[in-house]
Amino acid sequence: MILVWMISILLTGGLLCWLAGRRNNELVKWIALLTLLVDFVLVGNLWFQHQGVVTSGASTWFIDYKINWIPSFGISFHVAADGLSAVMLALTFFLGILSVLCSWNEITQRTGFYYFNLLWTLAGITGVFVALDLFLFYFFWEVMLVPMYFLIAIWGDKNRRYAAYKFFIFTQAGGLLMLISILTLYFIHASQTGTYSYDYFDLLNTKPEPSTAKWIMMGFMIAFVIKLPVVPFHNWLPDAHSEAPTAGSLILAGLLLKTGAYGIIRFVLPLFPQASAEIAWWAMLFGVIGIIYGAMLAFAQTDVKRLIAYTSVSHMGFVLLGIFAFREMAMQGVVMQMVTHGISTGALFVLAGMIKERLHTRDIGQMGGLWTSMPAMGGVAMVFTMASLGLPALGNFVAEFLILMGTFFVNVPFTVIATLGLVFSALYSLRLMQKVFMGPPKEEKHLKDFSTRELIIMAVLSISIVFLGLYPQPVMDMVKGVVLHLTMRS
Repeated sequence: MILVWMISILLTGGLLCWLAGRRNNELVKWIALLTLLVDFVLVGNLWFQHQGVVTSGASTWFIDYKINWIPSFGISFHVAADGLSAVMLALTFFLGILSVLCSWNEITQRTGFYYFNLLWTLAGITGVFVALDLFLFYFFWEVMLVPMYFLIAIWGDKNRRYAAYKFFIFTQAGGLLMLISILTLYFIHASQTGTYSYDYFDLLNTKPEPSTAKWIMMGFMIAFVIKLPVVPFHNWLPDAHSEAPTAGSLILAGLLLKTGAYGIIRFVLPLFPQASAEIAWWAMLFGVIGIIYGAMLAFAQTDVKRLIAYTSVSHMGFVLLGIFAFREMAMQGVVMQMVTHGISTGALFVLAGMIKERLHTRDIGQMGGLWTSMPAMGGVAMVFTMASLGLPALGNFVAEFLILMGTFFVNVPFTVIATLGLVFSALYSLRLMQKVFMGPPKEEKHLKDFSTRELIIMAVLSISIVFLGLYPQPVMDMVKGVVLHLTMRS
């Protein structure tokens, strides 16, 4: 029941934060931090306990827990974990701990309710990564939406309500399409077998008509590509990122976008292998468009958070390209990209939050020469801008190299165009570094460099991205069985 405990601990911790917030704001922070540390220890134990099982080529599912929930409708509480789930859970709790630390001094109003929403968002994300009943999956998909809406709408910046409404409407529209697809698959399964079930393993054996399968798959795909996001469904992302508090941006970039990629890998490819193969060319095309278009828009931004947000559109284009290449190497690169993008882009948003806290602006035009007064921050920013443009020895390089190598055997023109995206990423990354940290200072005033807490956050992120760049093998070993199973089935 370790997966149930992980979700329950987050939900309980959130409620405790809300209750404690009425009496002691300091206590709330420690409750939230302790909650996530406990879950991180649990997933670390899970990782090391099952590492040998995953690499031995045994069944990809090493935890599978199922009890009846609403048996009259075929709904069960079915959670399970394989290598992919373990990697995503580790990323969730790792970034969750950092999101609490970076909110430590930033959030001063309604602290209890803030950490309640933060922990419940993470609980929804955790549920998405382990749910194997499609009704339960949809339930958790909605659970992570509502508290994130509150995080943006209450603790965001000037246009927070507009950004929160936009985020909610886009995600909810995609979620409703997915619900229609789930129900359609549910009734088709019942007509073929005589039993009603939302269970993932039961629905894997459902064989809808090819034309019907394509329409059902599109409901899932639209929900997932909105979250990823893919051009032209990306419009909510820059507003949500730029208006969200720092921890909100960290969770959005590091985790919520990954639920879209996870959904495609976990549900679209296995449930609809033939329909997935038929749309593969179009999916790769939209991936390539996202890589180039996102990079060009990133280069044009003057708001530092919007610039970083558009880099996510570009980097997630690589994920879509790699998934639909149906190659083991490309799929390994996709998982690495999900992890390394979460760390590197999350770190850039944390840095943007620290800069805004000091300068009270997000406008790049009002920055410049910050390296003089904040050399430690300048050095760390250099590491993560280099990671974003795919410098060797940093994690993003491994991910994008594997995706491009895997895709090259499938579609050479798309691979060549996607490679140009790396050139564009160098342009917007170096422009960000030049405008913010280089050149003469705009104002002659002393700015405080990293505090001890901020230094710990950025040191942990820096070590992580370098470690994954030099030694990505633990992640690749953990997902090897899942990747082999997916590519063989496809």
